[in-house]
Amino acid sequence: MGKVHQIIEAVVALVPEYLANPDDRNISGGNWAICIIDEDNNVCEKLFGNDKVQGRQSYKIAWIKASQSWITGYKTGDYEKLVYSAQVDDGQFGIQKPDFLGWEGGLQVTLKDETKLGIGFSGFRGTSDIEIVNRPIRNFGL
Repeated sequence: MGKVHQIIEAVVALVPEYLANPDDRNISGGNWAICIIDEDNNVCEKLFGNDKVQGRQSYKIAWIKASQSWITGYKTGDYEKLVYSAQVDDGQFGIQKPDFLGWEGGLQVTLKDETKLGIGFSGFRGTSDIEIVNRPIRNFGL
């Protein structure tokens, strides 16, 4: 899980940049979480912030994003659009429509070594959630 920890450390390093933006900071009061699922179904997560209840909520959303992307192979938000436009049959994945998340911040990535990961991040705006996950993967060439 070395690369998983590298991704988490890189995300941690980026967080202050996002917390400086009031639009992101005000979403969860600086409480955020990341969840990564690897090919062996290991889960690695990290929660941050001082509000345990909000941290729990952020983690719950990060886990849903990561697991939905891990199961479907689609980014959260994109998957729901595909299902509701009848381009993808949601029955093939076993996630019922009431359990869809719909927010950005979950994606499945393939690293350079072909390792696949389901990653979910929650605590900022959806566009920031997805960006903060993608930047370390792009920047470090993982």
